[in-house]
Amino acid sequence: MQWVETRIRVRYGETDQMGHAYYANYLYWFEVARGEFCRSKGFTYKSLEAEGLFLPVVEVGVKYRGEIRYDDELIVRTRIAEIKRASIKFEYEIRRAGEDALLTEGFSWHVTMGPERKAVAVPGELRAKLED
Repeated sequence: MQWVETRIRVRYGETDQMGHAYYANYLYWFEVARGEFCRSKGFTYKSLEAEGLFLPVVEVGVKYRGEIRYDDELIVRTRIAEIKRASIKFEYEIRRAGEDALLTEGFSWHVTMGPERKAVAVPGELRAKLED
């Protein structure tokens, strides 16, 4: 499936004392990019929640491959890797703008939950948007 790109500039507060991006912020950047991915597909998390559908994160993974520092302009690429009956896997890649080197790769698994907070099948309309 195709990648959607989101630009993010590393803020000073997202770095540690050595000037490197703090490891936990990568998950935040994935979340920002995932939100933009959804917008590009014609919906938002807010609209899903208004319909009683929730996508909690149940698993994440990150491989740090290169340095990211304060004020770097990043391209976070997001795509759907897999859709199962009641779960969705997003994949991420982070590169510095204008460079080819892969700095970070990761994934997140989300379970589709209804208003009763129990797993439900990925609705057909959502599946179609994600697979588009």
